[in-house]
Amino acid sequence: MGIPCDDVVVIQHGKNPGEPTVVTVNCPDKAGLGCDLCRIVLQFGLCITKGDFSTDGRWCYIVLWVVPNNSSLKVDWESVKERLLSACPSSCFYSVYLNIQSDVPSPSPVYLLKFWCFDQRGSLHDVTKVLCELEILIQRVKVMPTPDGRVLDLFFITDCLELLHTKKRRDDICEHLMAAVGEYCITCELQLAGPEYESLQGNYSLPSAIAEDLFSYQPTDEEACPNALGPNMATVKKASITVDNTLSPVHTLLQIRCVDQKGLFYDILRTSKDCNIQIAYGRFSSTVKGVRNLELFIQQADGKKIVDPERQVALCSRLKEEMLHPLRVIIANRGPDTELLVANPVELSGKGRPLVFYDVTLALKKLGLSVFSAEIARHETEDCQWEVYRFLLDDSHEFPLASGEARNKIVERVRRTLMGW
Repeated sequence: MGIPCDDVVVIQHGKNPGEPTVVTVNCPDKAGLGCDLCRIVLQFGLCITKGDFSTDGRWCYIVLWVVPNNSSLKVDWESVKERLLSACPSSCFYSVYLNIQSDVPSPSPVYLLKFWCFDQRGSLHDVTKVLCELEILIQRVKVMPTPDGRVLDLFFITDCLELLHTKKRRDDICEHLMAAVGEYCITCELQLAGPEYESLQGNYSLPSAIAEDLFSYQPTDEEACPNALGPNMATVKKASITVDNTLSPVHTLLQIRCVDQKGLFYDILRTSKDCNIQIAYGRFSSTVKGVRNLELFIQQADGKKIVDPERQVALCSRLKEEMLHPLRVIIANRGPDTELLVANPVELSGKGRPLVFYDVTLALKKLGLSVFSAEIARHETEDCQWEVYRFLLDDSHEFPLASGEARNKIVERVRRTLMGW
């Protein structure tokens, strides 16, 4: 008969300040559920300090210990619970009696937010922060400055609450945005997107030289394991994965050890989901001196162990790549201008990584850099689809963009913000 909805997702806050909040999910299983839940946790700016989950293929039990990743983002725990519930297969007792069948959700309608303001450093992040707190997903963005010192931000957005069709929700978003930007705000309009959004759909090709630099990018040892994490990190230059088929008669055990970073669990579960790997049991241990240890008992889609050596090597290589550098960050020349490019792989479901635009604009704001223009698009490579964020940067006295040292500092700050270091 299932269990009452109130018991599907249970959130228990720590008794003392600073203690993690425990999120428990107890529901029917489905392929990729762990990835979907971790994505929601990441989207609300939460960090998973440790986790346990198990499934028999029909029912799963997941426990996540979470803390806010960024104190500047407000966490609406009721919304967190509602979003987690929406990701779980139907298990409410009344759905059995009423024979309610959950339909595949239709794509959310895309709205266009036109926000005019006087240009100021950090205003793009201020707008992005408000949208994230209001559970608005940014699908595409275009930032266009004018010669008279104004800037037009075009955000193509969807609403996690599915309320943008109401005037109250649209007015509420505009009021929050105008309050955040203050006297620099000129106008704010929100309406259904038209043909202009369709023209931005699909993939587009980067210049071949830039694409080569961006997608072949390999982090140095210092980038993959920054010294700031501690003097003992010199021994953890790369992620290690041990494959063991002796401990379980039906599962392959993956023992993973790697440097901790923001979204680590999401990246691992996303990769497993995309590789059609089923995780029967997993344990994410707490961080010890900046290092994570994970144990995953896995099966192939056919319910068998992974015994083929080539299959093992391919899976481990894919996981290591995602743990070492899940995002690409470079600075390139775009004609006479300087462009910051950030790319992350898109799930096979078509979803991109949460809060990337938020983190990049936050890093640029802290550096005191102005964004001349920005856009989000998709790029297709042979084996992956990428979400690409492009920012044209304004030169400044603190960061002369012709300087290689200044460029390296920008890339380092952006990457550290994205990785949570």
